[in-house]
This record gives sequence, C-alpha cells and structure tokens, in this order.
Amino acid sequence: MRVKAIVAAGLMLAAVAAQADTKWDLPTGYPASNLHTENLQQMANDVDKATGGKLKIVLHPNGSLLKANEIKRGVQTGQVQMGEILMSLLANENPVFGVDAVPFLATSYADAYKLWQASRPVTEKVLDKQGMKLLYAVAWPPQGIYANKPINSAADMKGLKWRAYNPATSRIAELVSAQPVTIQAADLAQALATGTVNSFMSSGATGVDTKVWESVKYFYTVDAWLPKNMLVVSKKAFAALDKPTQEALLKAVADAEKRGWQVSEQKTKEYLATLSRNGMTVQPPSPQLKADMQKVGKVMVDDWAKGAGEDGKAILDAYRK
Repeated sequence: MRVKAIVAAGLMLAAVAAQADTKWDLPTGYPASNLHTENLQQMANDVDKATGGKLKIVLHPNGSLLKANEIKRGVQTGQVQMGEILMSLLANENPVFGVDAVPFLATSYADAYKLWQASRPVTEKVLDKQGMKLLYAVAWPPQGIYANKPINSAADMKGLKWRAYNPATSRIAELVSAQPVTIQAADLAQALATGTVNSFMSSGATGVDTKVWESVKYFYTVDAWLPKNMLVVSKKAFAALDKPTQEALLKAVADAEKRGWQVSEQKTKEYLATLSRNGMTVQPPSPQLKADMQKVGKVMVDDWAKGAGEDGKAILDAYRK
C-alpha cells in the first residue's frame, strides 16, 4: 500500500507540474529575420529562462498563424494570448493608434520616443477597455519613399501604384494623386514582382526584408515618420499567471522595449547600406520633394488632431511641451 501511495503521490505531483507549464502563442506579421521578430524571440527566450520553462511563448512569424490585420482580433477573442501589431494599422478604429504615422510630426528617434511617452497612457487606456494589456512598443527605422522611377517632386508621384497598409499611407496617396493598393508586409514582395504596386513608403528594414531592389531602384530618405509595432497580451491570460511569472514577463518586455529602440536606431544605416550595395539609388529628397511632403504632413497633422478629439489634444500638448 505504501508503494502505491508513493506512486500515486508522484503521479499527482507530475500532473500539477504539467499543469503549471503554460504555452502561449505569439503571432507577428513580419519575417523571422526582421529586427522586431528577433527582439520578440529574445524576449520569449528570456521569459522561458526566467520562469524555468513555466511560461513558454511560441513565436509565429510572417503571418503564419494569423495575418497582420487579424492579430488584434485574435488576442481579443482568446484565439492567441499575445500578439505584435503595427499600431497605425488600427488608426481607423481609433486615431490614437495612428499618431506615429502622421508625416513630419516626429522624424527622429528622440522625437519618436518622446511622442510615444506622450501617447502611451492614452493607448494603454484604450487597450485596457478592449480586454488587452500593452506590454511595449518599438519604432521602425524612419520611413522613406520607394519608387520604380526618379521622384523629384510630389507631381512625379501622380498615378503611381502606391502600396497602402494603413489610413495614413492611403491618405498620402490621395494627397499626391497616386493610386492606393492595400498590401500587407507579408505580401509586399509578390505585389512588387507582379507590378501590383510600384511605389510605397516604408523603412530600410522593409526594403531589406523583401529584397525590394529586385523590383524598384530608388529610395528617398524623407524620414517622414517612425511607426511602431506594439506587443499586447490578453488581460485574462495575463491574470491567469502567478505573480512571479507575471513579474518575469514584465521584466522581459521592459528589457525588450529598451533593446528594440536601440537596435532599430543602430540598424538604420546598415539597412540603407544594404539597399545601396544591391544597386539601389539611396539619396535625400530634393528640396522640392521635401517641401511638397511637408505640405502633405501639415494637412495630415491637422486632420489627425481634428479626428482624435480631446485624446489627440492631450497627446500633442504633452509631446510639444
């Protein structure tokens, strides 16, 4: 009987241990080699180590589990526990999510980080009401213009088949008389190869990810804005963790946010050098193109402020202090 009792106790302990291990799915819309995805993987590794394997976060890159525009809904409905989302993708839902994609509002890493600190409390409030907890956000490198022909002014952009992936890029197309075509990051290389689009605004990182030099030859460093990806978690999933595991996760994401901003800034020059090395013309905008794009930015800052109401005013006031 004693042996049976010991065996039974051992089986119960094993069952409890098995139940204690938690597996979370984390989808992202970007390739495994992307700076954001690599940062997420490091965060997941850090959590695994800090919790002794108690919380395992499984990363699903490049839209392999959920497409980029499905990830937020997936977290809200409990289909996945965590998700990485391009914030400005959600700007139609709430203008707060689109403040970092307003052209020429914040054009450097220092200003982009200041804008994030100004907008973070409002962003957290919006997500909390939707059943999610914000963990961090990290900026992409500055956004420039890719095109299959030289662009010396906004007039040269008329009629271009322009990749749009959020409300801001659609609005830019409208203001410069380009033709917006909605294409997410995972589908961009194919869209360029087939001629579905022949121009877009994005970072050097996206250009390298998609080997953009195979389809377009020009990149203009207009440094229009620095969009961010945010990492969110279901409040229900987070609450189900014990306190030590929650604390380990929060430390890992705080480290990931700090590391992500540093790596993004460090890699900006590397990405531009890679574009040049592969035969692209990489250059600053002409004075005319810069002036034209700043006019676009002025219109869009005013548009955003009107649409964002009191939350928008609070963000801009905090940013401009």
